[in-house]
Amino acid sequence: MKIKKIIGIAAIVVLCGIAVFSGVVFHHQYQDQKNSAQQFEDLSNMIADVDKSELDKEPVPEPGEDEPVSETLSEEELAAREAELAMEKYRALFDQNSDFVGWISIDGTNINYPVMWTPNNPNYYLKHSFEKEYSDYGVPYIDEDCVMGESNNYVIYGHHMKNETMFHDLCNYASKDFYDEHPIIKFDTLFGFGEYQVVAVFRFDTNNDTFRYNQFTDMDEEHFKNFMNSVHLRQLYDTGVDAEYGDHLITLSTCEYTYTNGRFVVVAKKV
Repeated sequence: MKIKKIIGIAAIVVLCGIAVFSGVVFHHQYQDQKNSAQQFEDLSNMIADVDKSELDKEPVPEPGEDEPVSETLSEEELAAREAELAMEKYRALFDQNSDFVGWISIDGTNINYPVMWTPNNPNYYLKHSFEKEYSDYGVPYIDEDCVMGESNNYVIYGHHMKNETMFHDLCNYASKDFYDEHPIIKFDTLFGFGEYQVVAVFRFDTNNDTFRYNQFTDMDEEHFKNFMNSVHLRQLYDTGVDAEYGDHLITLSTCEYTYTNGRFVVVAKKV
């Protein structure tokens, strides 16, 4: 009887321990989700309004005039002014965390987040918040092999969260109807503003597929062609859109569970 009693007490202690541990884990997850949502909302409110109308390349002639009165800015002047406006728009975020390099959003989805870059500390924001605190949500971030302002393909990673936040909505691109309604991805950097048209989407088996899409970050013409050929071979459907050397790309990657350790990938070109 004593042995049975001891076993029973031990079982109760173990169950209580499991219950306490589960409660702590649940509380942590709840707080992490709540804090993450609040932080991202606060950050989005820090984005300043800027007037981008001066970046229009073609001035409008005055009524009765055959030619515009003022000359357009040169390409170099436009690029410099756009960078100034981009920094003005996102300066508050950069001042708060100098790892910040851009902002990504897709209208009609939950994707509306800052983008980070830590080439000397890869994957740091996989498990850290914008405030550099531990977080299961992390922050979308750019692959360490990319070089901001130079690479012609920014590879951007983000979590696929069960509460439909972070890059969860990327997987909706598996539907052609969703693509038809959301063909444009907005991605601004501290160098300028960008809208990107989705070129192709595909599921990826990291355990068995030899195509390393995240290694195509600084491509010459041959590598660019090989990259696009590999992308189109895997695409789930034809968007009717292609990219050619000279285009600037973003490649968005998140977890997807068709395969063990699978990924869902969206490739888009700047327009």
